[in-house]
Amino acid sequence: MDALAGLLDGPRARGAFLLRMVMEPPWSVRIEDGAPLCLMSMTAGEAWIVPAEGAEPVLLRPGDLAIARGPEPYTVADRPGSAPQTRIGPGGTCTTLRGDPLSQSMHLGVRTWGNAPDGAANMLVGTYLLDGEISRRLLDALPALLLLPGGGRSSPLLTLLDNEIARDEPGQSVVLDRLLDLLLIDALRTWFSRPGAEAPAWYRAMGDPVVGQALRLLQNEPAHPWTVAALADRTGVSRAGLARRFTELVGEPPMAYLTGWRLAVAADLLRETDATVEAVARKVGYSQAFAFSTAFKRVRGVGPQDYRNGGGLPDRQQSLPVA
Repeated sequence: MDALAGLLDGPRARGAFLLRMVMEPPWSVRIEDGAPLCLMSMTAGEAWIVPAEGAEPVLLRPGDLAIARGPEPYTVADRPGSAPQTRIGPGGTCTTLRGDPLSQSMHLGVRTWGNAPDGAANMLVGTYLLDGEISRRLLDALPALLLLPGGGRSSPLLTLLDNEIARDEPGQSVVLDRLLDLLLIDALRTWFSRPGAEAPAWYRAMGDPVVGQALRLLQNEPAHPWTVAALADRTGVSRAGLARRFTELVGEPPMAYLTGWRLAVAADLLRETDATVEAVARKVGYSQAFAFSTAFKRVRGVGPQDYRNGGGLPDRQQSLPVA
């Protein structure tokens, strides 16, 4: 399992928010949904993405792909100076800035939304609604807004998403979730492979013959009773040598990394499966549920069951219609 696969395999999109936005100028939408990640691409026309905190606006043209990392708000508009007219809140709620609902009045069809059926600007939007804890190390390494220029040409994945997003077939939401995942992975591979890219320490460490092997062992077998000595034996180096090299490249000792990884895996299992706390504890390497609960609460601030019951989940209000 490589770096991206290991960090993206768990928090796959499940019921992600996907739509085609069709707008005619003047238009401006304020995004305040608090979502951890949103992918945007134009299929026609142009749009400006205006980040918070006075950062420079980014122009999005057909074929380009932008990734906005939450939870900070941002604005998407026909031009940087356009005043917001619409607000998107948690869970995809759509209102005026005064709070009047707009979901139905701007509904243009299956997963299609906007102010004009034949608007000049057409944008594909895919939003991850849940903050997948395994990917937190990855998301923290990304800028608040990144742009991957398409050179005027759309990738095959964007073309496929454009073809599928407004279809209403059995299992369509699952198809769209997987397309969104593929698009994200492809974008991140491209981003980290750029000349001079500032990839995070753990990502660079995956290329080290010793530390990379140790990371893969920990990620692939979190329930194994690992020790530094056991890892050193499997990687063919001394215990002291592995501990020193791992800490230098990753930024934390092997057992600290393992604890964080185990609890991240557990966080996803608690929210995305109905496994008991005891079963989750065993799956990530804790022989006793009490020890697992204590460690989980120390790191997350709440116990496993409280976390499962909704801590940190976005509000589920009336959202933009998808059909």
